[in-house]
Amino acid sequence: MTVHIVPAPAVLVEQPAPPLLLGAGTRLLTCEAGLPAATLLAEVLARSTGRALEVEVTDAVTAVPGALRLELDTDLPVPAPGAAGHAPGLAARAEEAYRLDVDSAGLLLRARGPLGLARGVATVRQLVELGGHGARIPAVQVEDAPHHGWRGLSVDVARHFVGPAVLESVIDLMWLYKLDVLHLHLTDDQGWRLDLPSRPELVARSSGSAVDGDPGGAFTARTWADLVAYAADRGVVVVPEIDVPGHVNAALHACGDLVPGGEPTPEYHGIEVGFSQLTAGLPATSAFLRDVFTDLAHLTPGPYLHVGGDEVLTMAHEEYADLVGQAAAAVRAADKLVVGWQEVATTSPAPGTVVQVWDLRQDPAPLAAAVQGGALVLMSPATRAYLDLKYDPTTPLGLDWAGHVEVHDAYDWEPATVLPGVPGRAVVGVEAAVFTETLRTRDDLMWMLLPRLPALAEVGWTSPDTRDWDDFRRRLAWHPALWAADGNAWHPSPQIDWVG
Repeated sequence: MTVHIVPAPAVLVEQPAPPLLLGAGTRLLTCEAGLPAATLLAEVLARSTGRALEVEVTDAVTAVPGALRLELDTDLPVPAPGAAGHAPGLAARAEEAYRLDVDSAGLLLRARGPLGLARGVATVRQLVELGGHGARIPAVQVEDAPHHGWRGLSVDVARHFVGPAVLESVIDLMWLYKLDVLHLHLTDDQGWRLDLPSRPELVARSSGSAVDGDPGGAFTARTWADLVAYAADRGVVVVPEIDVPGHVNAALHACGDLVPGGEPTPEYHGIEVGFSQLTAGLPATSAFLRDVFTDLAHLTPGPYLHVGGDEVLTMAHEEYADLVGQAAAAVRAADKLVVGWQEVATTSPAPGTVVQVWDLRQDPAPLAAAVQGGALVLMSPATRAYLDLKYDPTTPLGLDWAGHVEVHDAYDWEPATVLPGVPGRAVVGVEAAVFTETLRTRDDLMWMLLPRLPALAEVGWTSPDTRDWDDFRRRLAWHPALWAADGNAWHPSPQIDWVG
């Protein structure tokens, strides 16, 4: 086998035919609806080959010798999900399904809609080969669709601010590996990272610092809109998180009326958790929750808002449930769906709430009860999916509170079978997470994501019936060339026999 696609597709046939050669006369044809994906293909081919292709939009995309064609086909068959079945998620499998046929006569990428074309273009990016005779694409047939609908990455921009330029690079990496949700942890004790129209004091007073007193930062409405649009062009939905009722020191520093006694708290530059909380009995608290989630909904076109809800260590459960309920009600009033960390399962969440599991040491009974009440589950167990944990004891970055996560740990599990009492049909998918207590630079972030993020991506995309660790190791070994082309740092894990 000569191709090295990650995540592994449902069907891959390497054809005994010459490759498609890309030259100065290569044409790129699509219909109007395929223009975003075709534009993306032109961009990635220009970066990898140095040749700029002009996208030709035509109502009737016909065969042209040597051309690249992107077409919509509403009758395109969707590969079967495999014997293990498939869990629901953010998008139906059919929306992301695609078929790719390449030979020396041309390339034809078909999908039922633009999202499937975007997934197929990511596969094309991985197939492009550069050599002495220029760029070429091997002759293949690929039929593909995801196993899980929600395949995400959570990035903490609160402990250390991760700005738009770096996040665009992260989105490019997500697109390459067919991830579809970027969850941004926008607020915490150390900083508030999104300017909200009704509460300008939050950014004015609490965006300038970070862990260890490092420089902070925040998104304006414009930079936020641009980032969301950039993600959407690559088939990625942004899910913003305002973490309440704990992890709120940045809010308490900006708004003294949220503090009993009325005095704003000092800035916090450490990394401890569980010491800050909202107070249900204060008159300002309800208005604060309503304002921030209403503003967040107006700024974010995606269907989900994340209310946090984790690590509130000193609050009585009745008050916790009250505050989480108020945040969730504000989200629903803004016509959005609620996501919350694992602890919100104890609050009898409304049907459709997505409960994000992060700590398998917690009692699973509330999760099972929440699912019986109509909640869904998103799997992010720290021991598998927290990519800010060290690879091993010698890793210079990251934390180790939940142990270490090597590439094999990130790969060798199935989200739908982890939780006792929670049926696989309730598991919407998998989400990696990277918190930034120890991460300051783009290289720091990428070094922790690579090579573990592709492993999590395959867990989300590829049916567990066909996933194989040894095969994954073989395919991933060729991917550093892709990372280097995009200027991404990566960790040379000894678990992979790297090529080159």
